[in-house]
Parts: sequence; C-alpha cells; structure tokens
Amino acid sequence: MKHAAGIVAFVARFVILGLAIAFVISLIWPGVGDRLRTRFGFQHEQASTSAVTSPALSQPAPFSYADAVAKAAPSVVNIYANKVVTEQAIRMFNDPLMQQLFGGTPAGPPQTRREQNLGSGVIVSADGYVLTNNHVIADADDIQVLLYDGRVAKAKLVGADEETDLAVLKIVDAGNLPVIQMADPKKLRVGDVVLAIGNPLNLNQTVTMGIISAIGRQLNNSSPEDFIQTDAAINLGNSGGALVNSNGDLVGINTLLIGKAANAEGIGFAIPVDTATNVLRQLIATHQVIRGWLGANYGFVPIAADSGLPAAAARGAQVTDVYPGGPAAAAGIQPHDILLRLGNDDIRDPADLSRHEAMLKPGGKVEVSGLRNGVPFHVMVNVIQRPPRLPAMSTQGNTGSFIEG
Repeated sequence: MKHAAGIVAFVARFVILGLAIAFVISLIWPGVGDRLRTRFGFQHEQASTSAVTSPALSQPAPFSYADAVAKAAPSVVNIYANKVVTEQAIRMFNDPLMQQLFGGTPAGPPQTRREQNLGSGVIVSADGYVLTNNHVIADADDIQVLLYDGRVAKAKLVGADEETDLAVLKIVDAGNLPVIQMADPKKLRVGDVVLAIGNPLNLNQTVTMGIISAIGRQLNNSSPEDFIQTDAAINLGNSGGALVNSNGDLVGINTLLIGKAANAEGIGFAIPVDTATNVLRQLIATHQVIRGWLGANYGFVPIAADSGLPAAAARGAQVTDVYPGGPAAAAGIQPHDILLRLGNDDIRDPADLSRHEAMLKPGGKVEVSGLRNGVPFHVMVNVIQRPPRLPAMSTQGNTGSFIEG
C-alpha cells in the first residue's frame, strides 16, 4: 500500500510541475497553444465544429451603415424652390349676417412675396439629371440645388409627372457630380434595412434608419402606381430624397408620410426605383409620361364570410366605378364586374391590373375577360391615353391623412 501511495505522489508531482511549466511558457509565448494545435491538425477540426454549431457567427450582421451612407450621401442634394406668391388682403364685415352674405371685401391692392419650398433630390446621371418630387418644385420660377460638397448650382425643370409626384431637374453648369447606384428592384424584400437620406426641416443632410414595412402599397385605387412603405423617419423636407438599402443603393424616392394627426407613427412611403427610372426615361425623352387607360377604377374581389376561403384566395379585380363616356363604359363593362384577364396577362389584384393597364399603348385595343354575376364574358376595349387629372369618383382613396414630406 505504501508503495502504491508513493507512485501516486510521484506522478502528481510531475503533473503539477508540467502544468506550472506550461503556464510559464504560455505567459512568455502566448500563441504556442494555437501553433501546436494547428501543427497536429486540431485547429481545423475545432473551426469546422464551430462553423457547424454556429453558422450565423461566420456572417455577422453589420454594426454600422457608415459605408452605405458614405456611398449614397454625396448623390443626395438639397433643393430650394422659389416662387412669387400674390395675396389679397380681405376686410371682413363686423356684422355676422353681412359676413355670411357677402364674405369679405378686398382691402387695398394685392401684395406679392417670395416663398421658398424645401426638399431633397437624387443625382441619377453624370450629366446632371436629378430625381425629386413634383410637389417640391411645383410652380417654382427659380430652383437652386445645394450639392454635398457645398457648391450651389442652378437647376432647370425637365419635366414633371403629377401621377407619381415625380419631377426631373437638370443641374446647370456643374461638373464632377456623384451619381447614385440603382438597386435591383426584384431583390427588395419586406424586412430589409433601409436608410432615408434627405434635408428634413432644413436641418441639412440627415440619415434615418428603418426597414421595408411593405411593398406594393396602393394609396389611391385609381392610380396605377404603388409605393414602398417604411418606418424610416420621413419628415417635411425629405421629399425627393433617397431611400437606400444597406449597401447604399437606391431603392426608392421618399415622398409621403402619414402624420400624427391620423394617430400614425413610423409610416412613410417611397416611390420604387423601377417606377422612378421609367418616369425618368420618359420625361427626358418626351417631357411627359404616357399611360394607357380603360376608364374604370378597381378594388379587391370580395370573399363571402361563409365561403370558407381566405381573402388571399381571391384573384382578379372588381370594377368599382366606370367613368361615363370612357372606353370601359363604351365596351359595356359595369360596376361589380370581376376582371380576370387583360390581353394575355392574368390579373392578380387591382394593383396588378392598374400596372398592366398603364403599360398599354394608347390607340390600340385590348381584350378584357372576366365574370359578371358568375357568368364569363369577353369584350374588346379601346385604349386611350390616361388623362393627367381624373374626375373625382366616389371610391377614390382618401389622401387627407397623407402629408407630403
């Protein structure tokens, strides 16, 4: 027994001595352990095991979007649109009855003053074309652009499209312009991180962050355009600014927000980059945007509560209004008709129908197929150019809660 205890004590002393030596070596030569594991083939196995157990660690999420901002910010400009406003002073009657009958009377000659509208824009070509919102520069007689590097340049209006609230400017006599890079619209997904860059409240260039909350939003059922919804903060002055992804590529042009008056917060809208580039090309080429029109408004196909089908099961679009004297009315299309096919294209929903309708060439005809009271029908409809301003219809979207950024 004493002999066995002596052997154990002898081994324990050597183990303790070995650990002490290893500790001293690790202090003097910290990387020796990693080098030995690599030499004997243990490092690769450990790394592989780590990769299998924690795949997310190999591609960590970015902790800063400074690179994206540095890439996109130089292409975003401040826009100052100046115009002359004429106002007439009104003298009101003291008697309430007289006020009700006659209102007010002019008090002196009309007075003029200069008014400045603030907004943002995005440089989209090296020769000086800038995308912004139409409401930023509407009726302006002088447009100034403040570039990222501090230069101030004059800009002229190339064309505007009220339908999408987009306008194209051309910077005059300014070179070395940074051009933003366009994102692939097909890769845009709900949940993607986005950054809004613009000039809110004339604070100069500001960046806010959020995500894509929804895509394909239609704010007006008579409009062929849709929007990107985001919770990135958009304020007055952000209109026409850039909405970029985490790589700094342009995904949209900021345009609208729903204000706190509607008990909303974090609901802003941007015009998708593919819509913006299409409008850009047409305005540069012809100074106008031409869209096809059939003369009707559309809504979602209703699903009966007791049908057992989810709302998503409904495809097509229901006619909500038919414009008197328009092509749809002439072809016999009626309210409550369900439209399922336009030419060779199946219709998914009202927004899909509006987009396909807008792409039709005015002057031609298109076959429209659908259901009326459950019975299939087919009609040929003349395609005309969409009017710049449509007559008011009962079911047009209510935009009273929307604020132009």
